[in-house]
Amino acid sequence: MSMIEVAVCGAHMQGLPLNPQLQALQATFVRATHTSADYKLYHLAGFHPPRPGLIRVNTGGSAIALEVWQLPLENYGKLVASVPAPLGFGTLTLQDGQQVAGFLCEAYASATATDISVFGGWRAYLQAQSQGQQ
Repeated sequence: MSMIEVAVCGAHMQGLPLNPQLQALQATFVRATHTSADYKLYHLAGFHPPRPGLIRVNTGGSAIALEVWQLPLENYGKLVASVPAPLGFGTLTLQDGQQVAGFLCEAYASATATDISVFGGWRAYLQAQSQGQQ
């Protein structure tokens, strides 16, 4: 069976609300890692459950924590088709230089979103929110 690795950086991560979608597509966890330091992470407005948007930038980027999952290639299209705009899929560069398919966000969405890159990842942001930090 052909497999593809997919990077997730938000609600699809282990233990978070959309992770069952990955599991239903027979995805298996591969590893936790970070992007290269070329990305910004935004808390997107209007999503339930809350979701981040990852945008590649030319300057001022950070390494963002994410997870790499592996799923059957035949299920990849189902995952991509289930993703609402402004989210989509593209090629992400990881901290080790490897490139994998993964969630990205259209840049226009950053105009109404909160830049949370300083937290270094969605989990850290959620933890700070639960502790009342902004």
